[in-house]
Amino acid sequence: MYFATESPVWGGGRAFYDPGAGGRVLARAHLVSVGQFSDIAAQEMYREPGADLDLTEALREGRSVLGGGRYETLVCPGAMDGVPVLTFTAPWSVDEPEWNKPSASYVRLLGAGLLAAGAWDGDTIARYLAACPGAAGRWTAREIADLIAD
Repeated sequence: MYFATESPVWGGGRAFYDPGAGGRVLARAHLVSVGQFSDIAAQEMYREPGADLDLTEALREGRSVLGGGRYETLVCPGAMDGVPVLTFTAPWSVDEPEWNKPSASYVRLLGAGLLAAGAWDGDTIARYLAACPGAAGRWTAREIADLIAD
């Protein structure tokens, strides 16, 4: 995971996933229908929600590029309990865009979500987020731990 571009909502870098980067990504999964996933993805793509996405290529090939913009690439990194895991990200790799520091409110939201998943403690999450490109060298694990604890 890395932070790049500028979110007009959060006021800092957005989180992206590069499935080709290697390493470990902490994530929280939500079981949603195809329609729900399609609506969430459409909103993040600045598209009109309501039409189901064709997930065939993403499920078969592991990736489907719907456009060149941020969050317009669908990725299926595997399955959990037999259910395909799907997410959306940018079509570029971690080293292509300029990294951008995420805002405190965005880091707090991501950290709280990971904490609520129940698989990791706050210090583990804080170290993980502080090491992600875009946050690394701009956020310390202690600062992030304090945000998550608030």
